[in-house]
Amino acid sequence: MFNSLSDRLTATFKNLRGKGRLTEADIDATVREIRRALLDADVAVPVVRAFTASVKERALGLEVSQALNPGQQVVKIVNEELVGILGGETRRIRLAKNPPTVIMLAGLQGAGKTTLAGKLSKWLKGQGHSPLLVAADLQRPNAVRQLQVNGERAGVPVYAPHPGVSSEFEAATGDPVAVARQGVAEARTRLHDVVIVDTAGRLGVDAELMQQAADIRAAISPDEVLFVIDAMIGQDAVNTALAFNEGVDFTGVVLTKLDGDARGGAALSVASVTGKPVMFASTGEGLGDFELFHPDRMASRILDMGDILTLIEQAEQSWDKDEAARMAKKFADQEDFTLDDFLAQMQQIRNMGSMKKMLMMMPGAAGMREQLENFDEREIDRVEAIVRSMTPHERLAPKIINGSRRARIARGSGVHVSEVNGLLERFGQAQKMMRKMASGGGIPGMPGMAGPGGFGGQRKKAAAAKGKKKARSGNPAKAAQELAAAEARRSAARSAAPTGAAFGNAGDFDPASLNLPKGFEKFLGK
Repeated sequence: MFNSLSDRLTATFKNLRGKGRLTEADIDATVREIRRALLDADVAVPVVRAFTASVKERALGLEVSQALNPGQQVVKIVNEELVGILGGETRRIRLAKNPPTVIMLAGLQGAGKTTLAGKLSKWLKGQGHSPLLVAADLQRPNAVRQLQVNGERAGVPVYAPHPGVSSEFEAATGDPVAVARQGVAEARTRLHDVVIVDTAGRLGVDAELMQQAADIRAAISPDEVLFVIDAMIGQDAVNTALAFNEGVDFTGVVLTKLDGDARGGAALSVASVTGKPVMFASTGEGLGDFELFHPDRMASRILDMGDILTLIEQAEQSWDKDEAARMAKKFADQEDFTLDDFLAQMQQIRNMGSMKKMLMMMPGAAGMREQLENFDEREIDRVEAIVRSMTPHERLAPKIINGSRRARIARGSGVHVSEVNGLLERFGQAQKMMRKMASGGGIPGMPGMAGPGGFGGQRKKAAAAKGKKKARSGNPAKAAQELAAAEARRSAARSAAPTGAAFGNAGDFDPASLNLPKGFEKFLGK
């Protein structure tokens, strides 16, 4: 949703790179581009004015003029101000001292309240709570049934004494205020510590809607009133939020449909305009596409700085700790990495959710957005199908997979032989890297790490080449003498190391025995 805003801001900051000093004209031009980017993203005009005024004031002060890197300091200021309009700090649910904690959902029809109720109940259940859903939306057709389905999928019970209406031509019956009151009493009787009350909405703000919401609030005295807003409705988001704030005095905001492609700046203005924090964000259709809203992390995403903390949290929640421990032990024991292990790792990644969403949380992901958009999530399914079409012995020893076996695997997995070849080639590279790391050789290709492409590997190659050059003497007698001397040095080094120590004592160690480049012997001697 914020791709356009992110691209505009990133392009603006590129013009500041490499400048040792920023003039007032540079800052004015930058602030002007930021203002245009925010207005194009549908951020409310009063919020844009306050935001750009604050950025300009700080950018013209000593904070930037005395900075070693003025361009980065401006980016830091924009990031901090962006966190401010998003709410400042992460706001969590305030639990009641005497359970149950009552949470009321309010908002327009179509904002996603009923779906959100299921997501929130599943999230709370994962946090160790025992929530109860209450179906108090008796007006929208099949709203009660939808909540029951979401409750079943989330594994959360639903209190629904009234079936609601089944079609738009049926008149609404039942008292939603009574249902909400009875639902809270039922939760207290059945010892649920959280109650989530789903209320009715309207296509627009009207007096009847506000009166019903106010009556429900007065009847159940909720600890939290969450205003659910569709992030795709544009500038009307601010007016709707102000109306609900006046009518029901909500305590927090939930943004839904953040996975859409509309300009979502108006939704980001809600926290600044109403003074109420954004608490949660819904990012997809699945019940698990729901997360706590962190203003600092969202600002980092918008500025293309990534969101590594959220990525780590998702990994911790979905990663199988037993499988991780098994792989760690296998790695420590220097056992070979097999296709079964590869398949297990692929399944672990699948459990974390969408690959696109995870990769977009990486810093600088905006630069490869087109490639990520073209990535086919079904690629993991095809890889799994290929591996599962192999026999157990083939997974353990992929070198035995010849042409006929590859053709059989391709037929069994429904892919071309070229895809099987590509997978085996990539797996071979991964297996080599795992062997190198397990043997203490470091990560190949990483500077400073031992390995074929790293500095350590280059030094080893240089030392080996140097040794080979010395051995190629034109005089056979001299060459034999040099080889005998080298073997004698190696034998002396082996005999000098004590048998009971893993690395030997400092006094027994001879740096020359390692045949390191010039200068290392003096360093190691110290």
